[in-house]
Amino acid sequence: MVPKNLNLVFGVFEKNFRPIPLEAVFNSPFQILAAVMLSARTRDETTVKICQNLFKIAPTPQKLNRLSIEELTRLLRPVGFYKTKAKYLKNLTIRLLHNFEGEVPQTLEGLTSLPGVGRKTANIVLGRAFNISAIGVDTHVHRIANALGWVKTKTPQTTEQELVRILPKKYWIKINQYFVSVGQQYRSSKQLTNFLKQNNIML
Repeated sequence: MVPKNLNLVFGVFEKNFRPIPLEAVFNSPFQILAAVMLSARTRDETTVKICQNLFKIAPTPQKLNRLSIEELTRLLRPVGFYKTKAKYLKNLTIRLLHNFEGEVPQTLEGLTSLPGVGRKTANIVLGRAFNISAIGVDTHVHRIANALGWVKTKTPQTTEQELVRILPKKYWIKINQYFVSVGQQYRSSKQLTNFLKQNNIML
């Protein structure tokens, strides 16, 4: 069943939407993929700086593949789990060049076949890089959807399944952008609850 307050929620969230700084960094599907991968468990401000430096040197899979794993590790150092992410990014690039002719695949199956790419990353890339309807569920989307009472779930994956079931497709791409933006502004449960109440969104 479609949530009764769907239009109200999206109207309020759109008004309170602030573009995520990371979106100003990338300008190709490969850069979107790399940036979303690197952003996991890392503050946006840090990811932005690292991606700016990385994409000056290696804006394409071909150029990134020329970097050694040691060079790539040094470039990613401030990012959380940078050693692991360097290996994933290097192997991902090799897979793109060997299996996909250097192009980012436009399917969930293709994206999740790449090293270090899970459903959340794949769905965000599908939406932002290719405008393909998909719901990227991170911790913000998961907790806000539960706070709204739209779902009663314990994991992001089950949240994704429920949102796919109840939301019209026209909202699938926007929900990640809007909920992440609001979630970053109101990080605690109390802050989020107050925000929802102030905007007459019933819990």
